[in-house]
Amino acid sequence: MYAIIRTGGKQYQVAAGDRLKVEKLEGEVGSTVELQDVLLVVNGDNVSVGRPLVEGAKVSATIVEQGRQKKIIVFKKKRRKGYQVKRGHRQFYTALNIDTITA
Repeated sequence: MYAIIRTGGKQYQVAAGDRLKVEKLEGEVGSTVELQDVLLVVNGDNVSVGRPLVEGAKVSATIVEQGRQKKIIVFKKKRRKGYQVKRGHRQFYTALNIDTITA
């Protein structure tokens, strides 16, 4: 059984027992989070497609870790103009352990 969920403006395919890094969610490490934006649920040959969401479906997950991603460098340059800008960015994330998928 697996599901496709939407969180942080992105879509993820998850199954029970998966570990997943998503955009930062509210909560503390060890707390349980319920993700309500379930777009599709597949259970064997039974496929439930939402329009846009599957009615009554939810995914329960436990927050395992919260932190910041590796730094990415954003470098802009316009040749022959003397223009250079170098900036860095570190995105906050939440690591989830998927517990159950309820359809």
